Amino acid sequence: QVQLAESGGGLVQAGDSLRLSCVASGRTLGDSPMAWFRRRLGDAREFVAFIMFDGATVYAESVKGRFTISRDNAKETMYLQMTSLKPEDTAIYSCAAGPRNNYMLPSSYNYWGQGTQVTVSS
Repeated sequence: QVQLAESGGGLVQAGDSLRLSCVASGRTLGDSPMAWFRRRLGDAREFVAFIMFDGATVYAESVKGRFTISRDNAKETMYLQMTSLKPEDTAIYSCAAGPRNNYMLPSSYNYWGQGTQVTVSS
């Protein structure tokens, strides 16, 4: 079993930056792709970004150019560098690993962290 734990969330102002981390423990992730999702209050979980073991990435249009996903395979850690934050980025951000097929669908993932709150004030 893989456990995922996010950190780095907080309260910031519009235009600020934050870096989220997701650390895996338990069974090794191996070459599993990983992703970030977010859930705004009252909304469904939304795809944010995806990264393959070799570093290939995909971003949601809403964060492209502002967010950067990366991973350190030796440390079994994934990151999300968020810049130029907007109030609409306010959400609980969760990391996920082990997708079975469509990496943009939350239902494809086997492993999830508990999430970290990001709040962006205007």
